[in-house]
Amino acid sequence: MPTQPVGRTSEISALGEVIAAAGKGSGGALVLQGEPGIGKSTLLAQAKQDASGFLVVEASGAEFETELPFAALHQLCVPVLGHLGELSARHREALQVAFGLVTGTPDLFRIGLATLELLSCASRRSPVLCVIDDAHWLDDASSRALAFLARRIASEPIAMIFAVRTPGGGLDGLPGMVVEGLTDADARKVLEDGVSMIDPRVRDRVVAEARGNPLALLELPKSGGFALPDTSSLPNRIERGFAARLAGLPDGARLLLTVASADPTGDPGLLWPAARELGVAASAVVAEESGLVDFSTRVRFCHPLARSAVYLTAPAEDRRRAHRALAHVTDPAADPDRRVWHLAQAGTGPDDDLAAELARSASRAQSRGGVAAAAAFLERAAALSLDAGLRTEHTLGAVLAKLETGAVDAAAGLLTTVETGPLDELTLAKVDLLRGRIAFARHTDADGTDFMLRAAHRLAGPDPAWSRECFLDALEVSLVVGRASGVMDTVVDEARSAPPAASSPDILDSLILLTTEGHRAAVPVLRRILADRSMWTGRPALATMITAELWDIETHAGIVDGLLETARETGSPHTLRLALAQVAVAAVFTGDLGKAMSAIAEEEAIADALGVPSLRYPRLHLTAMRGRRAEAAGLPSTAAALGSGQLIANVHWTSAVLHNGLADYPAALAAARRATEPGDLFLAGVALPELIEAAIRCGEHDSAAAALESLTERTTPSGTAWGLGVTAYARGLVTGAEADYREAVERLAGSPVAPYRARAHLLYGEWLRREGRRRDAREHLRIAHELLSGMGMEAFARRAADELRATGEVARGRSGSGGDELTLQEVHIARLVATGATSKEVAARLFLSPRTVDAHLRNIFRKLGITSRRQLRDLPDPEIIRSGHPGH
Repeated sequence: MPTQPVGRTSEISALGEVIAAAGKGSGGALVLQGEPGIGKSTLLAQAKQDASGFLVVEASGAEFETELPFAALHQLCVPVLGHLGELSARHREALQVAFGLVTGTPDLFRIGLATLELLSCASRRSPVLCVIDDAHWLDDASSRALAFLARRIASEPIAMIFAVRTPGGGLDGLPGMVVEGLTDADARKVLEDGVSMIDPRVRDRVVAEARGNPLALLELPKSGGFALPDTSSLPNRIERGFAARLAGLPDGARLLLTVASADPTGDPGLLWPAARELGVAASAVVAEESGLVDFSTRVRFCHPLARSAVYLTAPAEDRRRAHRALAHVTDPAADPDRRVWHLAQAGTGPDDDLAAELARSASRAQSRGGVAAAAAFLERAAALSLDAGLRTEHTLGAVLAKLETGAVDAAAGLLTTVETGPLDELTLAKVDLLRGRIAFARHTDADGTDFMLRAAHRLAGPDPAWSRECFLDALEVSLVVGRASGVMDTVVDEARSAPPAASSPDILDSLILLTTEGHRAAVPVLRRILADRSMWTGRPALATMITAELWDIETHAGIVDGLLETARETGSPHTLRLALAQVAVAAVFTGDLGKAMSAIAEEEAIADALGVPSLRYPRLHLTAMRGRRAEAAGLPSTAAALGSGQLIANVHWTSAVLHNGLADYPAALAAARRATEPGDLFLAGVALPELIEAAIRCGEHDSAAAALESLTERTTPSGTAWGLGVTAYARGLVTGAEADYREAVERLAGSPVAPYRARAHLLYGEWLRREGRRRDAREHLRIAHELLSGMGMEAFARRAADELRATGEVARGRSGSGGDELTLQEVHIARLVATGATSKEVAARLFLSPRTVDAHLRNIFRKLGITSRRQLRDLPDPEIIRSGHPGH
């Protein structure tokens, strides 16, 4: 039995725990991180050895194959593709698209779920261990798919072990362990075991220089132990050690090794035809005797640094010959992109025909989800283009693709190569737009808006319609940045010089009108725009913001329903996340907190699947309405994380509502003032009633009166029951007139905004009690308490209960759900199952496996004190909702 690696007890123990848990059905992932040569691959070999009874599937990233989408995922799945027929038709097709077996547009979620289903099918016979070496060189599409998979195997008999130099591609969010250097004692043992005879002085010198790196311990002695001190990095020294082994090899053996290093697939079916074409196949024995490579069912170098050393030290002409031969033996029909990649590496100068082929490969890669591949192909196409216009076009395409992969610095560097040449106004505008996107990605928002405005001015002549779109982009972004920053006012001022609109009403003109002349002038125009679906489908976020600014919850709901339908049809994760966030916001304002929890859970599931942060504002809105004091504690840190503008306004509005519910009026007043400072769309307006209520309770009548005037200016032109009803009870707080409270109750009686209807009754009941009219007060306080407690608005419900108690009546309590609280995801699953959804249907909705859904259901049953789906269906929805808490 092979011995275990020296000095790796803790690492082997961690690997063993992951493997043992997967063997019992609780899957998990572990990312081993460390410098080259530190022993990650050795630990992966140990994991494979220890996974007795497991099916082991492997993949590895290749330094020169990062451009080809889903290459590594395909490599991992090849041993289990026999189960492809067991998959659902949609999942089977998703993998066929990803692997280039059929044409189609890839869907990362579906590909991830398809891979999960494929491995789950394989795991029915035995647990599965996925071993992914050199994960830092995974192609971008595979990296994202594998990261998705690693976050979805908690209830599967599947273990995933990654080895990386530096985490990235979504892997940095997975459980990890840094593989450190060996102790001196362990280093000496490795050296003594690996080198039969070594002078003690040389041994001590090697141990000191290797710094605990096992590969260095074995390679440094081969280059002599009495060399002068070397100040270069250890990986470079190891790489040079590998290169030194090449020096004594015949030319044929070196060229064969160069061909092997140039082919990232390790496919003997490509290596040997290429080697025969170059006349070096007979050098295989000599090449293998170097210890650098193993020619077997797959061509493997002894270490990635050895492969790099062979490729990078080869003469440029040898590299070109190797790539030319590999291109010649690669099937142009089955693998056109790898063939053109080799041809591009074999080129010696500009070639417009080859550049055109690369551009076509970029288009194919993009259609398969390989944005990083598209960037690489386009960048190479630009380098090979003779035509200056095509060179610029390809470069700009590469910059955009790099931005989409998150490689902001690389995109910025590449963009500078375009800006040096003579460009027309249209191209300069494209450059400015890309510079704007780079600025936003780097969070230099003001600069980003400046570039957008510059692009808009450049386009005014050649493309007026696009110019107006750029002005609108800048205005939309400025709403997020916030008026307090001064950016929005600058944008509005410059947007007034935009080319005339092709038709009227126009959304840009109406927003300028709103910000310059106010609601009375702009509301009629905005209503006409919102009534025409074609006017807002391209700007859904802006459309929802405008409807909220108009206090028009019905139109908001219509837009959100359409947006959600479109998102589910197209499968766009960005659109679906936005739609679900807006579903949650609308549900909060209508008091359907269970629906809000479900929408938030689904959005967070998508974000988790993508490996990106979830949208924070829906949770903040839910926090505001639920009124749980413990949730207020996290608001300051959330505010610090969100920064400024519209995003931070969500935190301040949340705090104002929450503290008004808790009757902490000074805190509510301070938060409401901050929420109304920017003066932007939606939140600044909806925060005004909170400011009025808090100011009155704090005795600041003048502040309340000024806020009431501002609120009235916004809601009167809109004329909605929500806006007019809230304004009426806010006016009642300022005037103390019973007629205002009555008007509020009447206007809100038919409105879907139940929280505000309940608050109208609460405020009216509080006023009646203070007037000594206890009997009248009880009627409204009972209604308020019933509505508020039924919706799960705990803080306001307690306020209503306290007021009822002050009238001499005790509010009827509601039974709470037993056991531990459900997470929002569990609330969502419980609500779906309660409607009759199967585990498979829920799994598809939340990008989970059915097995994981069943595991969640067991937790749900335990926490709710039930034992079956039937009991869950019989449980009232409010009982499920009140049990929810913000945990994941």
